[in-house]
Amino acid sequence: MAAVPLPATPADTPRWLLPVVCGAAFMVFTQTFMVAPLIPRLAAVFGSPIGWVALAIPAYVVPQAIGTLCSGPLSDRLGRRGVILGSLLVFIVLTAATATAHRVDTFIIWRVLTGVSAAGIVPISLTLIGDVVPFQRRGRAVGWLFGSIAGGTATGAAIGALLEPVLGWRSLFLGVAALCALVVLLAIATRALPRSQRLTAAPAWRQLVRGYRALLARRRAQRTYTYVLLNAILQSGVFTWLGVYLHQRFGLGEMGIGLVLLGYGVPGLLFGPVIGKLADRFGRARIIPAGVALTGLCALALALPLHLGLVQTAIILLSLGFDLTQPLLAAIATDLHGDRGQTVALMAFSLFTGFGVGSLVFQGALALGFTAALVLFGLAALAAAGVALRLFRDERPAAAPQLHA
Repeated sequence: MAAVPLPATPADTPRWLLPVVCGAAFMVFTQTFMVAPLIPRLAAVFGSPIGWVALAIPAYVVPQAIGTLCSGPLSDRLGRRGVILGSLLVFIVLTAATATAHRVDTFIIWRVLTGVSAAGIVPISLTLIGDVVPFQRRGRAVGWLFGSIAGGTATGAAIGALLEPVLGWRSLFLGVAALCALVVLLAIATRALPRSQRLTAAPAWRQLVRGYRALLARRRAQRTYTYVLLNAILQSGVFTWLGVYLHQRFGLGEMGIGLVLLGYGVPGLLFGPVIGKLADRFGRARIIPAGVALTGLCALALALPLHLGLVQTAIILLSLGFDLTQPLLAAIATDLHGDRGQTVALMAFSLFTGFGVGSLVFQGALALGFTAALVLFGLAALAAAGVALRLFRDERPAAAPQLHA
């Protein structure tokens, strides 16, 4: 059931591979998170309660999470290139179709379908990086990919708030679809995505289920996927509701919310590859716990009566917490024993499930008020950081490539 090997050296890696997959990731996450600051506005447009409109976020990421469990093995069967390009094309059509919604239920349905289509883009791009870049140098490449994710998150949050009053929310979805189409054209024109071979003996779907079970039986996989899920819950829970938080606490409108959220993702854009390179050199044993702890400290800081400038600083550092954790955990996932399509698919499933669950859990905690919800998330993150110090102590450079247990 071995796959025909892909290029494994930088010289053989297509020159435009990283620009294309990073561009695709940037646009996917721009579309994902430009809805968060629009929740109050869309509630008014659709004449619906904020709670109903907020469901558009888990309605997107949860189906995306479920879809990754199929898109990863599918890429093993059909090749990474075909799945990435096919998913991008469907994503473009559905993103444009979202602009036609006139009711909140229709809007949510389009979000569900678009989330399913997105399942074959970023996770399979990460799988492709795992195919062509050796583990000892993979951190930097994964850092670029997750830096693009962070940048897309920041851009989505900013343009959702800043440009909606000027262009309207429908134009934002149409614009994302058009830019994604340019990414597809670039991928085709530059032949950026290598034609990876299918598995020489593609497994039956029943065998795939057994493969997932075998994967989850290994301790390294258990701790990696657990922290991907937990980290996503903590990050998404806080970030998704920052627009409402800023509106209620400081009375900010869409423009003000967009300017404050603009800093989220900047550390990933600036330092993502550097963090990945440091992880390749020094290991992930201390960096991952530090990132989780930083997330907790930022949540606790947001619970304090800080002025707006310090709140914006806490939001920027919150995104740095994501940059210190998720790309490093993703690199570990590409090195786990098993078919890479499955190992990365399960990582993406954990990540996107966490995004959806985090939004819902924080929404439930809001019954106690923003301060209490932020304190609960902050304390949970600090506790998780303490446990991570022990769980990830073996993730060091000399041992990492051999850690398959």
